[in-house]
Amino acid sequence: MGERRIEHPVFAALYDRVMPDRFLVGPHREYLAADVSGRVLDLGAGTGAMIPYAADAGDADLEYHAVEPDPNMRRRAAGTADRSDMQVHLRDARAESLPYADDAFDVVLSSLVFCTIADPDAALEEVARVLQPGGELRFLEHIRDNGWRARAQDRLNPLWERAAAGCQLNRETVERFVGYDAFDVLEIERTGVGLFPATPVVRGRLRQQRDLSLSIGR
Repeated sequence: MGERRIEHPVFAALYDRVMPDRFLVGPHREYLAADVSGRVLDLGAGTGAMIPYAADAGDADLEYHAVEPDPNMRRRAAGTADRSDMQVHLRDARAESLPYADDAFDVVLSSLVFCTIADPDAALEEVARVLQPGGELRFLEHIRDNGWRARAQDRLNPLWERAAAGCQLNRETVERFVGYDAFDVLEIERTGVGLFPATPVVRGRLRQQRDLSLSIGR
């Protein structure tokens, strides 16, 4: 059997209306886009929320690529790209099977993406494959909390998943990133944004094949 089609038309139509992106996570998208240059991959572009930030912050040599498997989201991302001064190479692809050569990118941006990827381990392997040595994975993700909040997320997750286009409340994404041998940690920081149950929200940078120390901000 083939892969299940990813298509959430209602969620795509409502996303930009209900997500106060610039006010809620805008500064953190700026963090992801800061001084981006070379070949960049937007992993799971959604409605194209990262595109304006990359266009504002990117160097003159920026070559911006993006993948988005949901056709409803992808149409909106294409519209966002058309309104930007930056050329965007947008493709229909999943994070678990990226249509790019090894070592193709200088930076991969993951902005609220790993919570919805069906096979996050396969996606992380693909990110490591397409990043060149010394390249960065920059991420902004909500993760499983601790204590009673984590238990509440576990109970709420089945309903949340159905309502939020497959989004998982209880992914331990930071542990997955830190435990992956292909990356060294440059920075991980817990932000103050977000509302329960989709909290905490964590941002950070990982580097391909570099031995750097872990820096965690609380």
